[in-house]
Amino acid sequence: MLKEFKDFAMRGNVVDMAVGIVIGAAFGKIVSSLVADVIMPPIGLALGGVDFSNLFIDLSGAGYATLALAEEAGAPLIKYGAFINVVLDFVIVAFAIFMVIKGLNKMKKKEEEKPAEPPKPSAEEALLTEIRDLLAKN
Repeated sequence: MLKEFKDFAMRGNVVDMAVGIVIGAAFGKIVSSLVADVIMPPIGLALGGVDFSNLFIDLSGAGYATLALAEEAGAPLIKYGAFINVVLDFVIVAFAIFMVIKGLNKMKKKEEEKPAEPPKPSAEEALLTEIRDLLAKN
């Protein structure tokens, strides 16, 4: 049973998938930072200085001034600003994956379009061609 598990775990597709998951997780962190630290501040500034990560609805009705104060008090919240950031993360990741897949498909299509080399003649055909050429000379 241990050998069977080892064979399964070391199969090429499983290893490729594991590498893809690790790289995908790292890519997700990069995109999250891009959205939170680079994209959202200018969008918030353009919309009048709004910080999306601090947008929330206080369900308790206490009227907390900031998200941090509401969280500290343990108030029930709808954090729609954080949701907007996550949706934007998803859109950027989905677009990046789309572009990678599109590029891979384009490269694959170019490989398919290359004309196949004509097959080399068999040893018999080569010998017969050589005999024909010798007879044609005489």
